[in-house]
Amino acid sequence: MTGRAQHLRAWAELLRLPALFTVPGDALAGASAVGLRPGRGTFLAIGSSLCLYEAGMALNDWADRAEDAVDRPHRPLPSGRIRPAAALAAAGGLTAAGLALATRAGRPAALAAGALAATVWGYDLGLKKTPAGPVAMAAARGLDVLLGAAATSGRLHRTALPAATTLAAHTLAVTAVSRNETRGGDVKAPLGALAATLALTRITGRAPRLPAGRRVAAAPG
Repeated sequence: MTGRAQHLRAWAELLRLPALFTVPGDALAGASAVGLRPGRGTFLAIGSSLCLYEAGMALNDWADRAEDAVDRPHRPLPSGRIRPAAALAAAGGLTAAGLALATRAGRPAALAAGALAATVWGYDLGLKKTPAGPVAMAAARGLDVLLGAAATSGRLHRTALPAATTLAAHTLAVTAVSRNETRGGDVKAPLGALAATLALTRITGRAPRLPAGRRVAAAPG
């Protein structure tokens, strides 16, 4: 393998490229929640989400580089395959790209993307190892759905809140389960989050749809 190929492989490992396939569904769920077909704004939201997700991946390894040097020395940063400064610069550049794409979908989408970016950076730089970590992770997934809804419709829709909240509650449950498994611990938190997910799913299923005549047309573009 050539040096360039090895370098590209290191970046693919840092950014966890296979996980990108999990991202577009959030924006598509947001479009569905407001009763609109995916359009130009939806695809801008997907691009924004992908950039912000990858920014989080790069920032995560930059923030954990000292810990990884002890526990995961094979990772791209502690192994020296990627410089920490390059990873941090990538996180900044990807965040800027994500915000720029969302801005092209309109101000409401830009506001949602800004909140999502702040959550991603807050999680990686301080919240991840605190009790607020799972909540921040859950908020990020919910905001991703709202980004898709806002970019598709050109508005911040209350009708997207049940779907966003349900996904956030599910993410909270999964994150809490993962955290408790590593500590061998208490099942109360994941069970509580799971109960919230089920309750919110039921509420979402009963939520009234916008009348056909009042559905917001997709933003021109």
